[in-house]
Amino acid sequence: MSDRSPQEWREILANAKYPEEVRKGGSRRLRRRAKVRHREDVRNQTQEWVREQRRRDPIRPAGALIVVVLILAMGAGARWVWPDLFGEQGKSAPSGTAAAPATPGDNKPADPAVPSSPSSSPSASISPTPSVDLSKPNHVAEQAVRLYLTRNPPEDKTHRAVIERAEPYLAPALAVNLAEHSDPAWDKLVSRGGVSTVRTVTVTPSGKDLPGDSPLRVWRKATATVDVEGYTNYSETTVLDLEVMTSSDGKWRVTRILGL
Repeated sequence: MSDRSPQEWREILANAKYPEEVRKGGSRRLRRRAKVRHREDVRNQTQEWVREQRRRDPIRPAGALIVVVLILAMGAGARWVWPDLFGEQGKSAPSGTAAAPATPGDNKPADPAVPSSPSSSPSASISPTPSVDLSKPNHVAEQAVRLYLTRNPPEDKTHRAVIERAEPYLAPALAVNLAEHSDPAWDKLVSRGGVSTVRTVTVTPSGKDLPGDSPLRVWRKATATVDVEGYTNYSETTVLDLEVMTSSDGKWRVTRILGL
């Protein structure tokens, strides 16, 4: 309701426009009644015009959304009530496949699977690792020195790679000891940008300053000629004394190296 005062309503009514026959027809009472009827007619005509416009007005977005929701809800309900309506019979069957009719003899046992030809083993394409001969102390000493002094720092990266190559001919305790200490010869080779290759290794019994041979332990002197290619190319001779011991299984391994 409006909060206008009676005076404001009187001013609105006084300023209202009425047809000529209403403003000048009859006495004051008749004119008042005519004005009242005129306002009611105008109000009724306005309401009728509004109703007509609403009927002609296209559906609003909110109304359209409600209609869409109702249609979807009706469709979902129809799927549950009438599954045949959308061709959804046999829902368990995979899409695009039809159940084949049973034929006589289909229930016979399937033929046993034919085993495929065995594929070649991955190890077959890899050349076998040469066996390590630990039966002779001289051979063990020669191989340990040759592998330990053959070095390629750009590929080996660290001194540990050299130890790993010679490790099959070393006692475990010696391999651990070498890995825990630096090798001046390795550091020298790296500083000169060199790569060392062992040309020859000669193994002989060690001198009298070391113990003589026994069934379990021998000392061997290994003299290696090493060629180095780097910033400058040169050759050097390295002499090492090696203690080689055997175990109960008859295999010899280097247990100590003097001269590194």
